Amino acid sequence: MATPVVTKTAWKLQEIVAHASNVSSLVLGKASGRLLATGGDDCRVNLWSINKPNCIMSLTGHTSPVESVRLNTPEELIVAGSQSGSIRVWDLEAAKILRTLMGHKANICSLDFHPYGEFVASGSQDTNIKLWDIRRKGCVFRYRGHSQAVRCLRFSPDGKWLASAADDHMVKLWDLTAGKMMSEFPGHTGPVNVVEFHPNEYLLASGSSDRTIRFWDLEKFQVVSCIEGEPGPVRSVLFNPDGCCLYSGCQDSLRVYGWEPERCFDVVLVNWGKVADLAICNDQLIGVAFSQSNVSSYVVDLTRVTRTGTVAQDPVQDSRPLVQQLPNPSAPLRRIYERPSTTCSKPQRVKQNSESERRSPSSEDDRDERESQAEIQNAEDYNEIFQPKNSISRTPPRRSEPFPAPPEDDTATAKEAAKPGPAMDVQFPLPNLEAPPRPPAVTSTPALKAEPAIIPATRNEPIGLKASDFLPAVKMPQQAELADEDAMSQIRKGHDTMCVVLTSRHKNLDTVRAVWTTGDIKTSVDSAVAINDLSVVVDLLNIVNQKASLWKLDLCTTILPQIEKLLQSKYESYVQTGCTSLKLILQRFLPLITDILAAPPSVGVDISREERLHKCRLCYKQLKSISGLVKSKSGLSGRHGSAFRELHLLMASLD
Repeated sequence: MATPVVTKTAWKLQEIVAHASNVSSLVLGKASGRLLATGGDDCRVNLWSINKPNCIMSLTGHTSPVESVRLNTPEELIVAGSQSGSIRVWDLEAAKILRTLMGHKANICSLDFHPYGEFVASGSQDTNIKLWDIRRKGCVFRYRGHSQAVRCLRFSPDGKWLASAADDHMVKLWDLTAGKMMSEFPGHTGPVNVVEFHPNEYLLASGSSDRTIRFWDLEKFQVVSCIEGEPGPVRSVLFNPDGCCLYSGCQDSLRVYGWEPERCFDVVLVNWGKVADLAICNDQLIGVAFSQSNVSSYVVDLTRVTRTGTVAQDPVQDSRPLVQQLPNPSAPLRRIYERPSTTCSKPQRVKQNSESERRSPSSEDDRDERESQAEIQNAEDYNEIFQPKNSISRTPPRRSEPFPAPPEDDTATAKEAAKPGPAMDVQFPLPNLEAPPRPPAVTSTPALKAEPAIIPATRNEPIGLKASDFLPAVKMPQQAELADEDAMSQIRKGHDTMCVVLTSRHKNLDTVRAVWTTGDIKTSVDSAVAINDLSVVVDLLNIVNQKASLWKLDLCTTILPQIEKLLQSKYESYVQTGCTSLKLILQRFLPLITDILAAPPSVGVDISREERLHKCRLCYKQLKSISGLVKSKSGLSGRHGSAFRELHLLMASLD
């Protein structure tokens, strides 16, 4: 009798190199769970079929990194927003650009398609939300209310509401027919990264960097429950299609939650790191994550996951005993969404937009659309996925098969498959250990650099160091065997020097800390600057940046010259600290500085005012010097470029 094969609950499906440079955004097609779109710093949007190694189509036209992508429900249209604020919509069936939408003044952070009509919502770092009519190529309405970047937008299932989440810790609900905000939901203590509507009931879930998930009643506009203790910031949540539970993609795990009362049904360990998007198809949950230029996809078998019933024991963190909690049978049922049978009408316009937002397409826009291309890289996959939808089918569409699960003990299977012998059937293909090929759209590969211009803050090996450099070169075969004493003496050559460096830094930090304990922050900063060691300044700023109330105007006069040095450093951590400190100074003191400098001179002698005026002039001069540096670096791609562009916007009043 054959032994039954025990398969895994969660497994890694594949890993691909999605772009020539870093991946900055991605999205899964929610209808099929098989289509993946990625946006990269190479200004391209690439489309992939899950579990296939080759790119289906590469979309060009953007001139800056693509920071947000979204597919519509039928997976026929795709919209992508860039760092420059431009939005482009492509028709995947026709393989051509459909619309170019201009109007935002900063990065596009979030996008979503209306579930029924041809409308797109966009959220930007300029804090504005815009609703676009794809047919008319114009902005229907602009929603204002957030004070920081809008990170997530979601339309309600009936298409009447729009939920927004932002870095200002707020979730807001907008009425599309009335063109105004219905309600706002405070409570999160960190940036809100994601919102998701319940598929049936008037219920909204939101996930935040404060490691909490909150459920909101959309009839009473109040919180239903709050789940705390997530292992990291919440970036991706998804309701089960029947609405029985909520899936949360956590750090290296999938968690299944209920909300009345709040409870965790199950925890599945998945080594996907920071998952970026989730989709459900054929009782399987598909999760995708990206790191640099690589994109990895994972599968969780939902038939083996507990979605209702008792509370699950967390295998990683939770040490509490199991407690059985059942929903309250007397709890009132919320209202159900009423979905229209036809496409929705255009939202009512309650306010005339500016002429620039209602103007017809210009010749410049037409030129952009002509320059945009959809390069089909894999004609076979393209025809299979997109072309059949153009013809009327009289039979039900072919249902995609679920991904086969590998056996639980896949190590033994891999060893057997690696043995030479006749071909045999394998339940699941073994992963390719070699680096997957880059998409065919890339025609050239940049030359490798010996040392990066910016040394990343997190790295697995020293920059520019080789282990062989610390050992004596072998000149003769008979000298290959080294005595232990000789090898140790070679290794210890630089040990004493390194100890001196670390001891000196520790002594400097002790000196600064001793001054800090006296309560004089300005003196401690002056002592750190006098040491003339940027590493000490960075350590001190990382503490001061956590408490904005410590910042004073006289502190800015000392810190600003150091910030200019940090922004020019080759170390990523130094640049990040410099950007954070400069942002705090601009937000807290730039309005004060400009107001004092613009004020008329006072009558009589006012020593305190003269001192304040002198400090403001000094800060203004230093900020003008830094603004040129920020402007020159605002064209960079990736996280650095985004930070410098935000600083450039904050410093616009200096010009």
